[in-house]
Amino acid sequence: MSTNDVVDGESSLRRRTSPVPSTTRLRVRPDPFLICCRCFSVLTAVTAILCIVVNVFSAIQSFTDGSDIFDGIFRCYAVVIGIIVVVAETEWGFVMKFWKILEYWAGRGMLQIFVAVMTRAFPNESSTKKGLVILQNIASYMLLACGGIYFISGILCIGFLKRARQKTEISREQAVKDLEDLERRREELEQLLIEERD
Repeated sequence: MSTNDVVDGESSLRRRTSPVPSTTRLRVRPDPFLICCRCFSVLTAVTAILCIVVNVFSAIQSFTDGSDIFDGIFRCYAVVIGIIVVVAETEWGFVMKFWKILEYWAGRGMLQIFVAVMTRAFPNESSTKKGLVILQNIASYMLLACGGIYFISGILCIGFLKRARQKTEISREQAVKDLEDLERRREELEQLLIEERD
C-alpha cells in the first residue's frame, strides 16, 4: 500500500465525516384528490348551515304566527339533523366513533338528502316573506345536489379511496418528519465527532 493511498483514504474519510449543512428540506406535496374532497366538504357544510338558518327562521315564523305549530316542530327537527350533517362534515373522530354510518359517503349522502327534503317540505307560499321561500329553495336544492353527489360517490367507493389516500398522506408526513429528525440527529453527532477530534 503506497503513501498516496493512505492520504487519499484519510481525505475521503474526512470528507465523509465533515459536517455538510443540510439545507435541503423534504416537502410533501398535497394530494389534489384530498384537496378536492376537503373543498367539497366545506361547500356541503356551508350549504347545511344555510339550511339550518332557513329552518330556524321558518320555525320562528311558525311559532310567532301561531299558524302551524307542527311546522315549527318539524323545522326544529330539521335544525337538529342539519347540525348532525355539519358535524359529520368535520369528520371529528369522537362523532364518527358513535355514528359509523356517517363514515360512509352513501349514508352521509342519504342524511343530506333527508335534510334537504325537510327544508323544502311545507313551504309557506302565502307568507309575506317571499325571500325566505326563495332561500329555502336555494338551500334545499344545493344540499340535495351535495347529498346526491355523496350518495353516488359512495356507491362508486370514492369514500374508500379518500380514506386510503388519507392514511397514505398521514404515513408520508410521519416518514418525512422521522427523516428530518434523523437528519438533525446525524448532524448533531457529526458535530460532536468533529469537536472530539479537535
